[in-house]
Amino acid sequence: MKILILGAGQVGSTVAESLVSEANDITIVDTDAEKLRLLQDRFDLRTLAGNASHPSVLEKAGIADADMLLAVTQSDEVNMVACKLAASLYNTPTRIARIRAADYLGHPEIFNTDNFCVDFSICPEQIMTDYIRKLIEFPEALQVLEFADGRVSLVAVKAFEGGPLVGNPLSYMGKHMPHIDARVAAIFRQDRPIIPEGGTVIKAGDEIFFIAATENIRAVLKAMRRMDKPARRVMIMGGGNIGRRLALSLERDYQVKIVDRNKKVCEQLAGELKHTLVLCGDCTDENLLASEHVADVDVFCALTNDDENNIMSALLAKREGANKVIALINRSAYVGLVQGGKIDIALSPAHVTIGSLLAYVRQGDVAVVHSLRRGAAEALELVAHGDRQSSKVVGRRIDEIDLPKGATIGAIVRDGKVMMGHRQTLIESDDHVIVFVINKQMIRKVEKLFQVALGFI
Repeated sequence: MKILILGAGQVGSTVAESLVSEANDITIVDTDAEKLRLLQDRFDLRTLAGNASHPSVLEKAGIADADMLLAVTQSDEVNMVACKLAASLYNTPTRIARIRAADYLGHPEIFNTDNFCVDFSICPEQIMTDYIRKLIEFPEALQVLEFADGRVSLVAVKAFEGGPLVGNPLSYMGKHMPHIDARVAAIFRQDRPIIPEGGTVIKAGDEIFFIAATENIRAVLKAMRRMDKPARRVMIMGGGNIGRRLALSLERDYQVKIVDRNKKVCEQLAGELKHTLVLCGDCTDENLLASEHVADVDVFCALTNDDENNIMSALLAKREGANKVIALINRSAYVGLVQGGKIDIALSPAHVTIGSLLAYVRQGDVAVVHSLRRGAAEALELVAHGDRQSSKVVGRRIDEIDLPKGATIGAIVRDGKVMMGHRQTLIESDDHVIVFVINKQMIRKVEKLFQVALGFI
């Protein structure tokens, strides 16, 4: 697929890194020539320095025969104009734009074919907000991801010493929670993937990905590990786009404090937030944290634009006694270094966001994609089509499907009903199949399995 990416920031560069490894023809455009040089040194792609909303720049970048335009610059207006030009002048088949302003998102008619011709809009800040809220709702979890319009959830938890599953094989799950249908989709031990089988023994420290109907998630969490007390008090460091959105989302259900060092930002926050305590101060000031009783906080969220400040404030909050700390980290290399130590969860905005883009790039009928383990693994919701003659999955039991090594069918949604992916489960046409792939190199093989043979109508 020939893909033109506008914007070489965190989102654009992460998308490029993910897609270029899958044999796509990638061109990336940005005004910052140094960023482009660094990308070209690392990856096999083309770059072009210039304004992404100028027709001459788009033409040089190859928009005329591009299959897809991903406009993810920092400017909503540049992204929308680029989509309009791509549709009007070059008839680009798929146009996706990053949109941050709530004013635009509140008027979806702006994006239709009579206006800016945006096929799909994504808002990374809102995606991050929804993601963090899920982590606050399930404080035991490292990740909470939804499929099939929220009917199915994939949750990652860390096994702890003395936990009910530690020291037992996976086959013990059925005896331990006989009334709950759930499956372990993958296990990571010391950052290495383990394919789950009935005889696989859980060890303390294992990161376990399990899948279940969303309504059963709390019961599964309770059965798999000790339950943390429900979160009530949340402290947010940083009043930027993500911090503000998160406070707005939480303030009616939680006791929320938000801190920012900029006085004008605090005044704006105070005008918008009705049930949140707004404080002006430095997020790395341990005296401020102590005076605001951070030891009583259930979830501490460091969400400024500065990685180092987020790491330091999260470490200070944890030392002072905060129950769970979450740090937003833009540099992907930092994420793996700090998560799992004193910082409970380190979030990379680009890796959280990329799944929303990958769903449009994947071949076959892909409804949802979630990027996992900092891009090393993926979970996909694919729709099965055809019949036994035209499809390699329809009309077959799961144990008859030639899944590549490292791919697991976790669950199936049929007519709104959730079923776990057991060996004898038969796949039918129009089933939504949730597949966990621990090795991204196997993604193409999984996609091909779900593609219908030529001639099928």
